[in-house]
Amino acid sequence: MSRALLLASVFLPLLPVQALADPKPETPATTSSDESDPARSAPQEQGPNIIVSAPYSQSEQDVLSGTSVVTGEELTRNLRPTIGETLARQPGVSASSFGPSASRPILRGFQGERVRILTDGIGSIDVSNTSADHAVIIDPLLAERVEVLRGPSALLFGSSAMGGVVNVIDSRIPRSVPEKGYRLNGIATYGSAASERSVGGAGDVALGNRIVLHADGSYTKSDDLKIGGYALSAAKRREALDSAALPADPDAAEPIDFAANARIRGTLPNSASETWTAGAGASLITETGMLGLAYSHYDSLYGIPVRYATQPGQGQEAPRLSVVQNRVDLRAEAETGGGFLQKVRFRAGYAAYRHFELEEDGAVGTAFYNKGLEGRLELIQSEKGAWRGASGVQYFSRNFDVQGDEAFLPKNQTSQLGLFTLQQLDFGKLKAEAGVRYEFTDLSADTVLDDARFFRGKRHFQALSGSIGASYGLSDTVRIGLNGSHTERAPSAEELFANGAHAGTEAYELGDPGFRLEKSWGLEATLHAHGDGFSFDASAYYNWFSNYISDNQTTQAVCQAAAAPSGRTVDLPCFQFTQRDARYYGFEAEGSVRLTEIGGYRINLDALGDYVHANIVDQGPAPRIPAMRVLGGIEAQSDLLTGRLEAEHVFKQDRIAAFETPTAAYTMVNATVSVKPFRTMPGTTLMVSANNLFDVEARRAASYLKDFAPLAGRDIRVTLRLSL
Repeated sequence: MSRALLLASVFLPLLPVQALADPKPETPATTSSDESDPARSAPQEQGPNIIVSAPYSQSEQDVLSGTSVVTGEELTRNLRPTIGETLARQPGVSASSFGPSASRPILRGFQGERVRILTDGIGSIDVSNTSADHAVIIDPLLAERVEVLRGPSALLFGSSAMGGVVNVIDSRIPRSVPEKGYRLNGIATYGSAASERSVGGAGDVALGNRIVLHADGSYTKSDDLKIGGYALSAAKRREALDSAALPADPDAAEPIDFAANARIRGTLPNSASETWTAGAGASLITETGMLGLAYSHYDSLYGIPVRYATQPGQGQEAPRLSVVQNRVDLRAEAETGGGFLQKVRFRAGYAAYRHFELEEDGAVGTAFYNKGLEGRLELIQSEKGAWRGASGVQYFSRNFDVQGDEAFLPKNQTSQLGLFTLQQLDFGKLKAEAGVRYEFTDLSADTVLDDARFFRGKRHFQALSGSIGASYGLSDTVRIGLNGSHTERAPSAEELFANGAHAGTEAYELGDPGFRLEKSWGLEATLHAHGDGFSFDASAYYNWFSNYISDNQTTQAVCQAAAAPSGRTVDLPCFQFTQRDARYYGFEAEGSVRLTEIGGYRINLDALGDYVHANIVDQGPAPRIPAMRVLGGIEAQSDLLTGRLEAEHVFKQDRIAAFETPTAAYTMVNATVSVKPFRTMPGTTLMVSANNLFDVEARRAASYLKDFAPLAGRDIRVTLRLSL
């Protein structure tokens, strides 16, 4: 814990700095007018520090767990083609970094099935939770606001959100009538690291004073990513060079040039992409409610960085994924006119998704088909003195089918029904909150286990999760909180039924249909300090798991026995899902203070850091855990011009699972200048940023491809954002 204590010492000195002014949220670029606020459905839902993902809007500092809101200039500065990379600079957030086109958020060390990615409160309805090489079907170009909920507050969105929730809010279903009769937003970006060219736009038009029509679209095209060094890590380069010194295999159909693999540098082959989206929506908006409907189409073709062979017998491919999703969304709200209920809200989405994993000659090797439906009904209670609350029901269904050479998962179905309630008491200085979720989950598939066992039928789970907590205001500016939670999660179809080779993760994956509920107990302490000139938020947490599910490398004989009944061979390392006890603990913190004001410029200093320690009992470190990191920046802000310089240091990660390799420490330096060139158009911003200025070689510890695909090298980005 010495590193953790060192990191904490960076932030503790910020607490007494109360004589300064202007916290980070007061940046002019992060505020928006009433008519351009993407989250606007009621006056109290405006502002960068209001959490709208919960059933009722509340201040960020009143949420009893770690939260982040990304909007305005911060969102523009961090915008990348994937939602994972867009959020990677938030406290407690890392990214899976499976190349530049497939990077999913990692929250507090949790990824995949334990993190829910939402669009306006409803799941992305894709297969990104199935494997790290599958992209999230959400285009950050069209995002107007992103909220990250970590800890117990995320349980309202499902037990699979025990790690947290990322909610991307766009304007596809209009929630307000434009005051001028129209509303236009656009963005265009060029990034030098991949010659990335992207453009996106959204517009609303009012027909009368109740009907609003919406249209949006985006397009992104990028070449192979430029990197700050070699494609292979130092350890893998040594392996490749040692293999190059061995006699050539005379029986090899296509001899591999190991020495050439070791020399690849400067560019990440097979990482180019092309993506376009289109959407349309319409809303009927009245004084007491709204009804909106939207359709969207997503189409992408992207490459997966090559996992180059470094030893004899290894294969190497350059796969590409062709992804298409068609989706329909519905949103409805109605005020009840008083009584026990204040408002009824309904949200639903249906999507048909498919992606083809293409061979180098363009042939379809494996096809993934997914159809999903999710609906959510929320009943918002009227405030009764200090008491307010919300209850609801959520339904989710998925039909998932994998066909082809790498059908590692049989055709399966999942349905889930959840009942939830969240109740709060607000006595001013003292606030208390309790929430409960009861969930029914059915999963079914037909799969061969071994020579003697064939599993057919359903698994049924009933899971009960809950949290209780309180916060206390030590002063008008400082609030502390403590909450406890119990979470139960049903295993996913992938964890139960997987039995096959999966080239995306370079593993033969084997599930266990006999798994029990995954359970955890957790404690989280929070500190919020917000005042005139300073802002500080910190969370510390500890989670005790029983029946924790993780994939771990085992002997080839285990997978060979599972593959024998179907006649398949096992040519990849064998990874088996198992259940054991586990322990997770860590913290995240961020703070901002105004140092001074010079010539109309406010000089702000900000910093953030996070740390996760994860251990599987009687086994060792949990796999793919992000390294500890700190990030600090200094920013000069005015109404027309903003400049920022920041440095992010990620420590080495050598606390790893037995089958992993360590990652070295690295430091990235970034600089940004943004200008609002038109006083009469405050929503128009031109931004130039230089990321990874010194072109360092950087690898994320949580990435499957950390030894084969480093992060982007020096990247000069120019972004123009318009808002009319």
